[in-house]
Amino acid sequence: MTEQTSPLMQNLRRSGVWFAASVLVLAASSIGLSRFLETETPTVSLALDPLNINALIGELTNDLNDTSNVPDLDALLAKAERALRFDLADARLYSLIGEIKYRQGEKDQAYELFDQARRLSKTEIHALQRSIGRSIETGDLPKAVGGIDILLRRWPDQFPAIAEGLPTILSNPDGYQAVLAAIRAAAPWRASLLVALGKTPEGLDFANRLLLDLTGSTAPPNSSELSYVIHGYIRQKEYEQAYRLFLFSLSDQERKLGGYIFNSTFEPVSSGSGKPFDWQVGDQSGLEVTFATSQAAVEGEGGATVRFLNTPVKNTALQQYIELPPGSYKISLLASARNLKLPKDLYWSIRCVGPAGEITRFNISEGTYNRQALSQDFSVGPAGCPMQLLKLETAAIAESWRFRYVGTLVMHKLSIERLPS
Repeated sequence: MTEQTSPLMQNLRRSGVWFAASVLVLAASSIGLSRFLETETPTVSLALDPLNINALIGELTNDLNDTSNVPDLDALLAKAERALRFDLADARLYSLIGEIKYRQGEKDQAYELFDQARRLSKTEIHALQRSIGRSIETGDLPKAVGGIDILLRRWPDQFPAIAEGLPTILSNPDGYQAVLAAIRAAAPWRASLLVALGKTPEGLDFANRLLLDLTGSTAPPNSSELSYVIHGYIRQKEYEQAYRLFLFSLSDQERKLGGYIFNSTFEPVSSGSGKPFDWQVGDQSGLEVTFATSQAAVEGEGGATVRFLNTPVKNTALQQYIELPPGSYKISLLASARNLKLPKDLYWSIRCVGPAGEITRFNISEGTYNRQALSQDFSVGPAGCPMQLLKLETAAIAESWRFRYVGTLVMHKLSIERLPS
C-alpha cells in the first residue's frame, strides 16, 4: 500500500526547498558583493564573506600602511597565519607575514618568508621589493638588478620605487655591468632608466657612459634615448657635454651635414626624435614645413619650404640649438618666395640660452622673389652665452585673424660663418 503524503507535509517540503534555495541565493549574492567591494572597502567585503582572501589581504595591507595609527602587529600576524592555514599556496600571505615579522625585528624569519613567497610567485611585488633592498644592503648588486628586472617587467609602474637605489648600483662595477647587461638585452625599463638618470648631474654621467657602452652592441642607443640625455645636459646647463653627445650620436652620413648650423641646406635627413641640435619643426596648424633635396624639388627649389595657410601664425616654425664660441659672425640666408604676405614680421633670431637674451635678428622680405640673399653680422660676447637658440618665428603676439600669413617661403640655405677678428 502506497504511503500517501498529506497536503500539509507537501507544503512543508516545498517551503523547505524554497528556504534552502533562498539561502543559497543570498550566500551567492553576499560572495558576489564581497568580491565587488574587496578592493575599495576590504573590511566591508570581509563582513559579507569572511573567507574572501583578497579582502583579507587588502585589509591587512591597509592596516600596515596606515600612518595615522600604530598597527597591532600581533593581531595582524594572527589573522594572516589563520588565513594561511586555508590557503598554503598564496604567495601574498607569506609576503604579508614576512613584512609583519620584519617590523617586529625578526628579519631572518622575514626574509625566509619573502623567499618562500617568491618560490610560489616570482613576481610577488612586496617580496621582490624587500629582496631587492636586501641585495643592495648586502652588496649583491647583480642579484639586485635581476630582481629589478623581474619587478619592472611585471610591474612597470614601480620604477619610481627603485629609482633611488640606482646611483648606488651604478657606482659599483659589478652593479654597473649587471645594469648594462640588462639593457643590452632590451629590458623594457631601459628608457625609464635613462630618463631618470637624466634628471641629476650624477645620473647624467652614468647615462652618458651607458650610451657609449651600448654603441656597437646588438642594442645600440636609439634617437629617443640620446635625446633624453642631451636634453638632460641642457637642463643642467652642461652645454658642452650636450653638444659633444649630439656629435657622437651622428652617423657618417649625418656628419657631412655638420657646421655651426647642422644641416644648413635642410636636407630631409633627420638625426632622429627631435635632438635639440638638429632642426625641430614647430607644431602649428597655420603652416606646413617640408624639407627637400635640390634633386627632388620642383624647379630645383631644394631646402625648407614653409607654406602659410592664410591663418594667424604665432611663435616658432623652426628652431635649432647651436654652440658658437665668442667672436664675430655672419648669418646668411638664400631664399625664394611666392606671394608671401606677412602682416607681422617673420624673422630669424639668435638668442643666448640663459639671461643674456637676443643677440641678433633679421627679417624676411615679403613678395615674390628668386634666390634672394640676406645676411647680417653679429657677435657673441666673451661670457654669459655658452649656447644659443636659432629660431624662425613671427612677431605676432596674439592669434588675431587680422594678421593672416599667406604664401610660400623656400629657404635654400641658412649658414653661419666666423669673421676674422
